[in-house]
Amino acid sequence: MINAIEVSPHDKATAYIATTRYKFNDHTPGLYKTTDYGNTWTKIDNGIPADAFTRVVREDDVRKDLLFAGTETGLFLSWNGGKDWAPFQLNLPVTPLTDLRIHKGNLIAATSGRSFWVLDDLSLIRQYKANTAALALYRPDNVYLVNGSSELDQSEEDFTGANRLRGVNPATGVVVYYQLPELKKEDHITLEIKDAAGNLVRSFSSRADEKFVKYDGGPKAEPLLTKAKGMNRFVWDLRYSTMPGAPTVYIESSFDGHKAPPGKYSLTLKVGGQTLTTETEILANPLYPTTAANYLEYHQTMLAMETELTSMHRMTNSFYEKQKQLESLLASLPTGDKFSALKKDGEALLKKLKAWDEDMVQRKAKAYDDVDNFANKFTANYLFLINQTESDIPKVNQPSLDRLKQLNAQWAALKARAGEILDKDLPSLNKRLWDAGLGAIWKE
Repeated sequence: MINAIEVSPHDKATAYIATTRYKFNDHTPGLYKTTDYGNTWTKIDNGIPADAFTRVVREDDVRKDLLFAGTETGLFLSWNGGKDWAPFQLNLPVTPLTDLRIHKGNLIAATSGRSFWVLDDLSLIRQYKANTAALALYRPDNVYLVNGSSELDQSEEDFTGANRLRGVNPATGVVVYYQLPELKKEDHITLEIKDAAGNLVRSFSSRADEKFVKYDGGPKAEPLLTKAKGMNRFVWDLRYSTMPGAPTVYIESSFDGHKAPPGKYSLTLKVGGQTLTTETEILANPLYPTTAANYLEYHQTMLAMETELTSMHRMTNSFYEKQKQLESLLASLPTGDKFSALKKDGEALLKKLKAWDEDMVQRKAKAYDDVDNFANKFTANYLFLINQTESDIPKVNQPSLDRLKQLNAQWAALKARAGEILDKDLPSLNKRLWDAGLGAIWKE
């Protein structure tokens, strides 16, 4: 019985047929191929078990000679036009496959008793080479700028991509596959993502940031690249870099960067002295009437605010370190009239540092309800604006711009105060400390 006929999408003279003789108690596979319009046929079943009779064969519509065969005992794949086959079961149950269809980059399988199954991204399969070099970076499929999340967004080594209670959507970010040789424990890899103009959007590493401090109300750690031998999977969530916090300062907010706008992006994987580069494209969400000008304004506004917030917290953290240095130094000053004037000036500067810090951040809050007793300060309000401006529909509204203007005016005043401390008060005190042989407060 001829169960399926597949005409090659790449060569009209080539066709495949899947035949069965199980009604004659013959369970051997029966796949055949012609390259001359059916004048001659060649049996192509090497690698398929003798009892796995075949019901369907399909050729990929992008990569020539990439074949999928549905048998009584599961799915098989051939890279070379049917010369050899190998099991391609993945998480598909062992069940008869009655039909296969390749549609919009997906492989759809009809099973007997197990419903429909979909392998929803053939881009990796289409690029993969069975005898490839030990190091490879595959081009990620283009991705739509969508909202929501998926279990497949996880990048961890042990992710399952499954949910016991509901169906699982495709990943909502750029899925990056890379193949590695066996690396030493001390070897590390990096991934850099840049926009079409060459500007760095985000970078990832297999090495954890040693300076990262985890605390309630702070940013989460950056995801790490896996570096296992063989195939590795990582998902870029389309976002710009995570903004830093002020350690131990509780802010009920998100520190995530905004999602990158539609456009082409390059991905560069660095492994030791080797560098591999590919590209991908973020596509506009077709559900929203967002124009290119809307995306540009949104991106520029969000990036500017995130850059300022980063600067604010870096300055806050730097000044807080100076504050602690000065407190320690003043506590160690010898008693006596010789250092009384120096101590007085040091205490005056310490007071200015504390006042500036108290205007920037609220250090008394340690949990969500603490805001009832300890009001949020400037950087929290700025971060709230960033979160409120970010939207599933990337378009900046006028109230956000009005609020940004107000906060930027406050930030200008705070920066001016910081500049006076950094450029005037601190150098003046440091000179006197050096002259007294007591060292200095770090300027940077």
